[in-house]
Amino acid sequence: MSKKQSTVWIGLLFALGLAACGAPAVPAPENPVGGRRLRVVTTTGMIADSASRIAGDRAEVVALMGPGVDPHLFKASEGDVRKLADADLILYNGLHLEGKLGDVLVKLARSRPVVAVSEAIPDSELREPPEFAGQYDPHIWFDVSLWSRTLEPISEALGRIDASHAAEFRERAAGYAAELAALDRWVTEEIARIPARRRVLVTAHDAFGYLGRRYGIEVVGLQGISTVAEAGLRDVSRIVELVVTREVPAIFVESSVPRRSIEAVQAACRDRGHVVAIGSELFSDAMGAPGSPEGTYPGMVRHNVSAIVSTLD
Repeated sequence: MSKKQSTVWIGLLFALGLAACGAPAVPAPENPVGGRRLRVVTTTGMIADSASRIAGDRAEVVALMGPGVDPHLFKASEGDVRKLADADLILYNGLHLEGKLGDVLVKLARSRPVVAVSEAIPDSELREPPEFAGQYDPHIWFDVSLWSRTLEPISEALGRIDASHAAEFRERAAGYAAELAALDRWVTEEIARIPARRRVLVTAHDAFGYLGRRYGIEVVGLQGISTVAEAGLRDVSRIVELVVTREVPAIFVESSVPRRSIEAVQAACRDRGHVVAIGSELFSDAMGAPGSPEGTYPGMVRHNVSAIVSTLD
């Protein structure tokens, strides 16, 4: 980074620091953006997809984390901070998914609307795995019925900024919720096609717990809920023993997690005399490329479920 770039970067952070030290933000006026489109910045692509569906042509929605990006490890660049600082609304997942971005979001919340879409989900409906140090599992999008609950906070946040279009936002949110209800039913029916004894999903990290709880499939992750700590030999041995003992036919890699750990499991199983396939790549913490079916939330869900069912059925 050049001296000039460093100066700009420091200036941006200093400006955010000043905002953090200032007085609490006053309530937003009824329509502070006038007639222009809203600038909405989200952390993940899943949130951006929902925001785009709800806002329609009333907003330009930008996701900081694109295809293949691991939100657990994401670090904001100078350009990312500029986008956040210029946003009318910032939407993030919460539940510590965006751990390294958390401090920046806290500072920005003093000067503009910053909304965690998970805020509408009661603690009683969140997973709290014992190995995650008393924190909640942030991967709520794998339970489609739970993810549908995040639409209301998005709609309400947009309506507070652009009150003249609030009714439109609510109507679009309701329409999308109906689409997700149908998707939830489809996932339930598809997973049920897998014979009970083969209904074991082994993945690179424990991102699919909500899917397992909602749709009745056992989920085992090589790494924990967060990918901050890499899998060790003990983790590999644990998964190998399960796969060999239960004759699991396939294990899965993820688009945002390196393949090497899952390939190590495959090789170790082969040494034990059990041939296990590596199934189609699943999208866990990031969606597919823009313009592809997997580049939308419903498309991502359909891809994952179809890949799991076709491999394990």
